[in-house]
Amino acid sequence: MTITRVERLHWRDEVLANLAMPKGRMLLTRSLTSGLAQSPLDPPGLFWGVGDRGPNIKPKEAVGRYGLDELAPLVALDGAKIMPMAEIGPTLAQFRLTGDCIILERVLPVTTSTGDAISGIAVPSSPHAEHEPVFTLSGSAVVPDPNGADTEGLAILPDGTFLLAEEYGPSVLVVSPQGQVVRRIIPLGTAASYAEAGYPVADALPALATARKLNRGFEGMALTDDGRHLFLAFQSPLAHPDREAHEQSRHVRLWKLDVAHFALEAEFVYRLDKAERFKRDADAGKVGSDDVKISELIALSDGGLLVLERISRSTKIYRTMPGMDKAAPRWAGDPTVRPTLEQMSPDALMDAGVATLQKQLVFDTDDWPDISADLEGMILLSPTELLLVNDSDFGIEGAETVFWRVTFEHALA
Repeated sequence: MTITRVERLHWRDEVLANLAMPKGRMLLTRSLTSGLAQSPLDPPGLFWGVGDRGPNIKPKEAVGRYGLDELAPLVALDGAKIMPMAEIGPTLAQFRLTGDCIILERVLPVTTSTGDAISGIAVPSSPHAEHEPVFTLSGSAVVPDPNGADTEGLAILPDGTFLLAEEYGPSVLVVSPQGQVVRRIIPLGTAASYAEAGYPVADALPALATARKLNRGFEGMALTDDGRHLFLAFQSPLAHPDREAHEQSRHVRLWKLDVAHFALEAEFVYRLDKAERFKRDADAGKVGSDDVKISELIALSDGGLLVLERISRSTKIYRTMPGMDKAAPRWAGDPTVRPTLEQMSPDALMDAGVATLQKQLVFDTDDWPDISADLEGMILLSPTELLLVNDSDFGIEGAETVFWRVTFEHALA
């Protein structure tokens, strides 16, 4: 599609903390853009963002960047993360676009039923699910929190209720317009992990969701115009039946849920691009299928979806039409079927009567090398204008939040 303009918008991150480290200082900034959405109740120019679990860093980077040598024994621990300010948790934020400036209107902490802010700490592990070990700056283990959430995706119902997609459970949080968690929708069989949660839980999602690879749960979500159906994408292929299947697969499950009951209505198969097609990432070093992921969805008025697919430096946005191709019903949410979708080749899927979604490239940041890495938020400002934003990860590795407006010659929807 023809692009007429790409512009960086004006924005400045707010400093949260400036911590002295053995090597330099750790400057932490507010991060509110892991996902974006627009409320039907708001006028044009207003939109919402959600921040993720809070500042975190891999032990290897903590040792190398900040000289925290006492964390060296954790470097080899699979999935380990260091959280320097575990008290910072998921937060909603309202923004206003005025001309070429983004302005923060208000911040809304996500809270329990009694008004206590929820944390970004991992929930207690559930059977058969990979669990992320979390530590403080001193290397002490952080106790799991049944209220914790790693929020990555955002959608807003017609009455202003927020839906948050998160990676730990993975789960969906139903949040009131005032920021209180009304319900948490979790996979079947995981209720014990939330026994002490400060809000009601409902185990309505297929148990298969717990097969997500570590830190690769629900990421992208989008509501249909009528607010009755929710599209929910895993960040990458499931580790189903094992991690090897995840590492070898390029098939991501895209679920369509009935919002009234959060029941699974349909499952689609989205095939990720080969890693070498993400040019800036491939040029920077070795990349593999495990590096490619989905970070955002937009539901279009004609029934289509925009899908943000990326590694880090390179991002591709595709248009697809779920509903034209549907996975065979015997696979949908069923953990017992073998071989699994993740184990099957495209030819094997076709032989089984399952077609992967067709994709039309809309935008490729490899053609616009000034655009930031780690894009995670995306909304339509108008039929011809797309707003993109990266996740700065609270500036813990020096990144800043950057908004980009992309203008197309013709309407996207």
